[in-house]
Amino acid sequence: MIRHFFFFLAVFLLMSRLGESQTISNLPQNYFANPLDINLRLSGTFGELRSNHFHSGLDIKTNQRTGAKVYATASGYVSRIKIERYGYGKALYITHPNGYTSVYAHLEKFSPRIEKYLKKKQYENEAYTIQLFPTDLELRVDQSEVVAYSGNSGGSGGPHLHFEIRDSAARPINPLIMGIEIPDTKRPLVKQIKAYPLNETSTVNGKNKAKLLRLIPLKDGKFKVEAFRAYGEIGIGVNTSDRQNGANNQNGAFHIETFFNGSKNFEITFDRYAFNESRHINQMIDYEHFKNTKSRISRLYIPNGSPLSMYQDNINKGVLQLYDKNTTHSYSIKIEDFKKNQVEINMNIKNDPAPDSIPFPNDEKLTFINHNLTYHQKNGPFSLMIPKHALYESEFLDIAQNADTLKVHRDIVPLHKNMIISYDMSSKQNDNIKQYYIGRVTGWGAVYHVNTRRKGNILSAATRTLGTYAISKDDVPPTIKPVNFKNKQWITKNTSLKLKLTDEDTGVDAYRATVNGKFILTEYDYKTGVLTHDFADGVVTDTENELQVIATDNVGNSTTFEATFYRKS
Repeated sequence: MIRHFFFFLAVFLLMSRLGESQTISNLPQNYFANPLDINLRLSGTFGELRSNHFHSGLDIKTNQRTGAKVYATASGYVSRIKIERYGYGKALYITHPNGYTSVYAHLEKFSPRIEKYLKKKQYENEAYTIQLFPTDLELRVDQSEVVAYSGNSGGSGGPHLHFEIRDSAARPINPLIMGIEIPDTKRPLVKQIKAYPLNETSTVNGKNKAKLLRLIPLKDGKFKVEAFRAYGEIGIGVNTSDRQNGANNQNGAFHIETFFNGSKNFEITFDRYAFNESRHINQMIDYEHFKNTKSRISRLYIPNGSPLSMYQDNINKGVLQLYDKNTTHSYSIKIEDFKKNQVEINMNIKNDPAPDSIPFPNDEKLTFINHNLTYHQKNGPFSLMIPKHALYESEFLDIAQNADTLKVHRDIVPLHKNMIISYDMSSKQNDNIKQYYIGRVTGWGAVYHVNTRRKGNILSAATRTLGTYAISKDDVPPTIKPVNFKNKQWITKNTSLKLKLTDEDTGVDAYRATVNGKFILTEYDYKTGVLTHDFADGVVTDTENELQVIATDNVGNSTTFEATFYRKS
């Protein structure tokens, strides 16, 4: 109890200090050790621009293999274990006495004592997906103790370790500024520059339309941009990435600042942010450009209403005020990685005179949505609700209904909150309405299931993606096939039981496996469709075993698989 008291006292005092104003210069530099015992090479950096979020840690390469030993980066205790089919997969959280928490994700498995603790809880709850919060006395760990093994679980696109450090306010912080060492002698890359008129009276080269500008590489490693003309309020955007030694992955930049006529007017540093800020990435980038080209241009100005704490010094939010006649302005961008490798881009902007007239867009067929108000409209059997502030700014959207399909513009405008699409099933009362769902129609005509709720005759789905949605039906249950055994087969040498579990239409929602009527833990990898039970769990002890697996898809269609297998006890 005395150790318990002093541990919490130390944590309380340090967290109190961390809660005060803290700069990068006074963060601990030699406290955290590397989480792997190999030379660290990155496939992803902190703050990197990802779909709908900033990357919250470092993605560390494990040579395309799973099973690398993962070490506690500092002493502390396991404060959270989260197991999920998607997202981080198998993840471990360690809280340290200095108030920080380290996170290790996409793991293959945990060290034996942590794995034993986890399995016990999973069997008690009869569930694979689980979230646990051990006390500070249950799973203490020392610095450099093996706590897990790297894997490819959850939403991982390949074997690697996702590693984070979070501060006392649960904000992810760049591990590089905490002393994690990554060799880097490569300067950032520059791919695209774009100029944006920011209101209806602004122009770039005489047009009220954004324009990609030609980049010209120079011998000294710098870039210049073709000269252009502009009038009014103008913003500049850049598509940039960075590389570290030992890998060719194009990762995120660390620091960008801009200068207008020699004075700094914008700065952003990817050092720390709060998770509730993350989706504002869609406001920071040119979202339409990304959806059309798959390349991300970062706006080097602060959009209205953006709460991103990574923004720093700015003048007029980084917006260029170009109203002086016959004046040429200088503008430069400096992009820097954590190791101070730098690239510079310079351009000249000549003031255009004010336009004589601005063509008024033909928006007669579009619906105006005021982002400060909730939009609610009925379209045939469909109802659409877009809550206030779901849009970052007011927009004209193409909204149209045709039979069982509702078009809500295209996915070139980002949503910050869910819109709600509802459908009245009254016309389908003679059918099995439980098998219907709302799906998103792709450009090639496929329909992807959206999580759909049913209340009486009304289907409803919440989504943050504009596009075309249709009512679809799934009357085909999941399929279950054995992989490494056959019915009535002896499988004493097997270390695991594997089955292929798939559902082509709406996807697998739930599954449960029993042997001789007793629950057995099974792990489902949605990427391969393989369901696995590890015999090392020790719950299968009989010679003759009756296996039953029940799987349900996302509209409730169910399949039951049964087989007999034999093992020497």
